[in-house]
Amino acid sequence: MRTIRASEIGAFLYCRRSWWYQQKGIPSENQAEMAAGSYIHQEHGRAVIVSGCLRWLAYALLLAALALLTYYLTTRLI
Repeated sequence: MRTIRASEIGAFLYCRRSWWYQQKGIPSENQAEMAAGSYIHQEHGRAVIVSGCLRWLAYALLLAALALLTYYLTTRLI
């Protein structure tokens, strides 16, 4: 008896015909569209990572600006 994986059950529940084609080894006819979709997902993932890094950079620059402002105001009062 072969082991059934959770991803296989998910594929079956999503689309039984697609699951059957996959079991029979019949390749999908929309390989170009699937490749384009994968590329778009990769680009979106990169954009999310970059935006997260830019957010942390903005917080760091804001903190540095506040520290410099505090230093400037305290040295001006003395």
